[in-house]
Amino acid sequence: MLLNIKKVYDITGFISPFCFKGYGKLSDKEKMEWNNRGFSTFHALIAAWASLYLLLFSDLFNEDSSNDLIVNRTSIILNMVLGFSIGYFLSDLAMVFWHFPALGGLEYVLHHGLSMFSISLSLMSSQGQIYILMVLFSESTTPFVNIRWYLDVAGRKSSTIYIYNGIALFFGWLIARIFLFIYFFAHMFNHFDEVKKIFPLGFYSLLTVPPVLGLMNVVWFWKIVKGLIKTISKARH
Repeated sequence: MLLNIKKVYDITGFISPFCFKGYGKLSDKEKMEWNNRGFSTFHALIAAWASLYLLLFSDLFNEDSSNDLIVNRTSIILNMVLGFSIGYFLSDLAMVFWHFPALGGLEYVLHHGLSMFSISLSLMSSQGQIYILMVLFSESTTPFVNIRWYLDVAGRKSSTIYIYNGIALFFGWLIARIFLFIYFFAHMFNHFDEVKKIFPLGFYSLLTVPPVLGLMNVVWFWKIVKGLIKTISKARH
């Protein structure tokens, strides 16, 4: 899995000069982050689409499709998605540490660490995977974050596409990382009798990790709002 993610990183570095003529002029640090964001986008697309399919379009978590508790439902495809995400977070965290703090500060370490911990517990126990998928779907905002960085480095910060991407990021974040987390906690509250049957470490992790991630999402959302307001104000002038 780690080798496959490394291939995506290398492929990003190979095709980027053909897509962006200024790639060769970037510093080594910028090229490293450019490629790193390439495979974070790849993971985000796979994880988000897989989560959406398993949550909404498959019968896996349909209330009437099985007699199993909803917190105990799993599948081979779901386990593959979780394994893929663990591989991504592990490799990305290794790069963050290796180049610290160029690729992200302590907030990224906290985010990736909590994500790996929670996914690993769910994968090993086959419990609470519906909630892991809800959180993984929030990765759908990552491509917009990366596009914003790409445009900034490419000198397109004042372009129309930068503004449109900022608006898309605002609404995407609001839906996938604010509203979805509200639904997450409401769903957990409504199924708390089942949630209490998760093994102890998993149960207490479910009570503590999502609130931390949710708080981080709110803080980042506030920064996105301020950045969008600043960008639109500049565009008007």
